[in-house]
Amino acid sequence: MKVISVIGSGTMGNGIAHVFALHGYQVNLVDVSSQALDKAIQMISKNLDRQVKKEVISDTQKNQAILNITSHTDMDAGIAEADLIIEAVPEELTLKLELFEKIDRSGSASSIIASNTSSISITRLASATSKPENVIGMHFMNPVPVMKLVEIIKGYKTSDDTAERIYSLAEKIGKIPVVVNDYPGFVSNRILMPMINEAIYTLYQGVAGIQEIDSVLKLGMAHPMGPLQLADFIGLDVCLSILKVMQNGFGDPKYAPCPLLVKMVEAGHFGRKTGEGFYRWDMDSKELKVSERFN
Repeated sequence: MKVISVIGSGTMGNGIAHVFALHGYQVNLVDVSSQALDKAIQMISKNLDRQVKKEVISDTQKNQAILNITSHTDMDAGIAEADLIIEAVPEELTLKLELFEKIDRSGSASSIIASNTSSISITRLASATSKPENVIGMHFMNPVPVMKLVEIIKGYKTSDDTAERIYSLAEKIGKIPVVVNDYPGFVSNRILMPMINEAIYTLYQGVAGIQEIDSVLKLGMAHPMGPLQLADFIGLDVCLSILKVMQNGFGDPKYAPCPLLVKMVEAGHFGRKTGEGFYRWDMDSKELKVSERFN
């Protein structure tokens, strides 16, 4: 594989583009918004600068990585020559299905189509294409340049050849691939999201405050980040979407989102990306403060 197309230039998309470009692949970063693409390239450059400062990479490697990325607002042009197309759009089934249909019409018949979905069935997404054997899940963790894990998820019709090629590719970009089965939430979010949801319920029911809940998990269970801080970091809207996928997929009330989470998302408080969730996020300050709404 030489050419990688990444559709979606948000946090996950630009992180995936960053990693592939740094490892010498030609990357087409595709988004409907030129402003979003400009912002993504700026973020990639900033994150590469961070790696240079930490002496993880050289200035030469950083400059070459930027040169390896080409931005596209025309999806057809952005995926035409791709060996691998990675979908990294918001966690909405309808949106992803429509996108997979478009990719199937415009992409090369030999291209592998991977989804960065964190919870949605790969089998369901593959059903929107004429080549389900070429569809696979490639779930990167946030922040992509830092986190080593990639969950590899085979759909019902994913071929062994596709799985083997993606497993090998993940290793080539310095990741550790782990193969899991295609069930809602896979492994990572099937375990993580109920924990985050329970932490929100613990706050909602007045058992303890935000800092107390996070401190118990950090100090008592050696978690590097408390569950409420992590929820803010992931995005409360993303957490809600994943919980809904699992609730619908399993039909089990234990995955029902906490009413507090639902209200916060309805109010537009998604966490770090909107500046407020359980905490107030000031990008210029290293101090993390609890949102005034919970004081």
